[in-house]
Amino acid sequence: MNQATMQALVVETPAGPFERKTLPRPEAAAGQVLVRIHASGINPLDTKIRAGRADHAQQALPAVLGIDLAGVVEAVGEGVSGFAPGDAVYGMTGGVGGVQGSLAEYAAVDAALLAKAPANWSLREAAALPLVFITAWEGLVERAQVRQGQKVLIHGGAGGIGHVAIQLARARGAEVYATASAANLEVVRALGATPIDYTTTTVEQYVAEYTGGEGFDIVFDTVGGSTLDASFVAARTYGGHVLSALGWGTHKLAPLSFRAATYSGVFTLRPLLTGKGRTRHGEIMAEATKLADAGLLRVRVDERRFHFDNVAEAHALVEAGDGRGKLVVEVITAA
Repeated sequence: MNQATMQALVVETPAGPFERKTLPRPEAAAGQVLVRIHASGINPLDTKIRAGRADHAQQALPAVLGIDLAGVVEAVGEGVSGFAPGDAVYGMTGGVGGVQGSLAEYAAVDAALLAKAPANWSLREAAALPLVFITAWEGLVERAQVRQGQKVLIHGGAGGIGHVAIQLARARGAEVYATASAANLEVVRALGATPIDYTTTTVEQYVAEYTGGEGFDIVFDTVGGSTLDASFVAARTYGGHVLSALGWGTHKLAPLSFRAATYSGVFTLRPLLTGKGRTRHGEIMAEATKLADAGLLRVRVDERRFHFDNVAEAHALVEAGDGRGKLVVEVITAA
């Protein structure tokens, strides 16, 4: 194997194809870890970045995309502690803001963004977790301070963020409810939440049934659009807290204001885009590892397998909302 080069997938133009190219292999600078990438998780945001439809997550093209990675430490740069060659690691590490993404054999990663992967997870599973777990943690723990005795409603409970948010809220003692389509109600139930079929039940109906009309202590919107408006109606009067990972549109705050409730936006990309707060992301991923190692967290991974030669197919499935769990690309590396 040529130690000076690596294989990577490059997107040259918005919505363009993935082109396999030979690129210089990066080296770990001070504060960085060189990771041999085993797997790259695909998020809806990855498809939007590729299509040029993510104004909040710019990535100049041509570029190597891929926000989430899992792999093995190859080398550490000056000043790095806590990681050593051979460690299995994961994190949300690039693919935006001019930083190389994970659809490549190697990446030189800011060590602050990484944590050691769960001991009993495959690296394919680990690559599916970073963005969705960080988003769930920032919302539920940092913004809403979820705790025992609270009633929490997760919109989109079978989705990437949603299925992790259910588990995180339950691990911290909350009573969890989650909306889903009829096809995914059992997925939500298996995660330990009370499922709500949003296609047949109105907000007023499930608020009345499950909270006696009082509303939920925390409502986490992972869907956006009209679901965020529904979240304002579902929040508890005096002290309810609405979170959204997709609060981009124009919304009327009156329903929230009349309940004397509060709202927090979750924007997980900020440390990658600004360079500020990256240590917190590594710390959050370390918390994910603790939960996984304790048997309190698992990740739904689509059973279909993807590699460098069919990444475009995986992106198409994500864009169509046809994933049965998170889709992951297994990066092909030379022996």
